[in-house]
Amino acid sequence: MFDNIPIIPIIVIILVVLIILLLAANLKIVQQSKAYVIERMGAFHSVWGVGVHFKLPFVERVAKVVSLKEQVVDFAPQPVITKDNVTMQIDTVLYFQITDAKLYTYGVEHPMSAIENLTATTLRNIIGELELDQSLTSRDIINSKMRSILDEATDPWGIKVNRVELKNIIPPREIQDAMEKQMKAERERRESILQAEGQKQSQILVAEGEKQSLILRADAAKQAAIMKAEGEAEAILKVQQATAEALKLLNEASPTDQVLKIKALEAFQAAANGQATKLIIPSEIQGLAGLCASAKAVFESSADAPKKS
Repeated sequence: MFDNIPIIPIIVIILVVLIILLLAANLKIVQQSKAYVIERMGAFHSVWGVGVHFKLPFVERVAKVVSLKEQVVDFAPQPVITKDNVTMQIDTVLYFQITDAKLYTYGVEHPMSAIENLTATTLRNIIGELELDQSLTSRDIINSKMRSILDEATDPWGIKVNRVELKNIIPPREIQDAMEKQMKAERERRESILQAEGQKQSQILVAEGEKQSLILRADAAKQAAIMKAEGEAEAILKVQQATAEALKLLNEASPTDQVLKIKALEAFQAAANGQATKLIIPSEIQGLAGLCASAKAVFESSADAPKKS
């Protein structure tokens, strides 16, 4: 039954299928941000970039597939000792990128382990030159120094260190307690200073207010005295003007001796009303008698006038 089946075409078909499978297995498509390190006969041959590539069967092989993206590695906390002999734990975060796939493949065995150890030793060297307070407040300086040192050290490995960050700095518990007490005392001191400054400002403001009040009161009293003096002066001036006008009118009326004597008698009565401390008596008694007679005559004539009418 199988004698009628042609054997040669089957073998050809099998060979063709095997060749297709072999070609498909050696056809490589390099993705974006990837690099293939190719070895030929056990030696480095080339680095494939993005695109379609064909690998010679049994002669070439892909030694390593390298990612060219920026990568982040979080290293475990490392014990470090400061210049003032304080042991604390610091963990770091490293941002790096592979720039040369060949150097990364052949430059160092286990690159991540090498970078971690290099980071730990660099961190110990930098922290060893700083005291505790400087270590806690100089993160930017430490990050910058570590990035510079690690970037230079990893350059032969085809790695570029972009950033190094100290994630956590954990001092011993007793140091943390002492720092918390110090911070509390500092806050209390600042609070006392602020309260004292507030009381000082309050007292200054009260004194300034009292000062301004006294100044305003004195100024008001001054203005009142000035206005009172001006009013009295104006009143005196008005009285004098009225007296002058009265004298002027009296002079213009040409008064008789009898009118003048009556005015003198009125003045004498005003002086003798009991309120004056001194009494003025004319030295000429005859003149006084004549004055009284004249006054009597005037009063009698004034009394007879209504009867005649």
